[in-house]
Amino acid sequence: MGESRTALVTGAAGFIGYFTCRRLLADGFTVIGIDSLSDYYDPELKRRRQAALLQNAAFTAINEPIETPGVLAKLFAHNQPDIVVHLAAQAGVRYSIDNPRSYLDSNLVGTFELLEAARAHPPHHMLLASTSSAYGANTEMPYRETMRADHPMSFYAATKKATEAMAHSYAHLFDLPVTMFRFFTVYGPWGRPDMALFKFTRAMLEGEPIDVYNHGEMMRDFTYVDDLVEAVRRLIETPPERPQPPDDIAAGDSLSPVAPWRVVNIGNSQPVQLGDMISALEQALGIEAKRNLMPMQPGDVPATWADARLLRMLTGYVPNTDIREGVARFVAWYRDYYEI
Repeated sequence: MGESRTALVTGAAGFIGYFTCRRLLADGFTVIGIDSLSDYYDPELKRRRQAALLQNAAFTAINEPIETPGVLAKLFAHNQPDIVVHLAAQAGVRYSIDNPRSYLDSNLVGTFELLEAARAHPPHHMLLASTSSAYGANTEMPYRETMRADHPMSFYAATKKATEAMAHSYAHLFDLPVTMFRFFTVYGPWGRPDMALFKFTRAMLEGEPIDVYNHGEMMRDFTYVDDLVEAVRRLIETPPERPQPPDDIAAGDSLSPVAPWRVVNIGNSQPVQLGDMISALEQALGIEAKRNLMPMQPGDVPATWADARLLRMLTGYVPNTDIREGVARFVAWYRDYYEI
């Protein structure tokens, strides 16, 4: 069981990576965390997360970009991880318009290096982070994993959809069990400063207006970070198996007919109006927001909403933290971290 297993987590000093490592360590895993500590946002936040993880003797930190040739190959050869949770990526829809090459390097080349390393030293199960942005121009809600996702609206989404296809080919050719998980607007303590909740909190505490895109007519399936990690932890124990025969796939399952590969949504399946998130933040801070209403940003979509039935079918679990509770926890962390 968990006591003897080794997990490799890429992007371990990131927001989701930090909480994933913390959970795996609590469950008795030996965890190797690799992170480039890039400066896309405040590296000090990443260093503080990593320092907290290093308090546990079962955690090892490696500070290297995963796209550097040979880094992951050596890591796999030396450590032979049983489980891989691949979270390292250049994130953010808007930044992908200004700096697309960083997405090419981190998301495509980095994932290729990971797949090649896994081909040489196959783990028991690989879980790779994708995104709800992969659904792109789809307007039918909620998003189901079996929908086609062929029209990405940003280069970020395009790179994530490409990693799904790359991982599928390796799963098929080399029998690598792969679960791709598409997560939906994750938030919580230790979150990313480029996300709306973080930016709104900072602005409101400083008495500045907040930029509200699409005049607030945005719906997001806000997913609390602990809920996401709970879902990932349960999915670790359900590696996909190549269907025998190829058409032996349950209704609603995204399992590939030719590979041990599937994609799973992780979302609250409760879309929240952006204005309701702002109201929850106003309540938690005790401050009324000054709203600067703006048009939709390029690459953005007006709504995301997960169908979480496949996650429930596989794990018996669905994220359920209410937006008011999650936002209040974030605000408590923010005040503590920045000593406000």
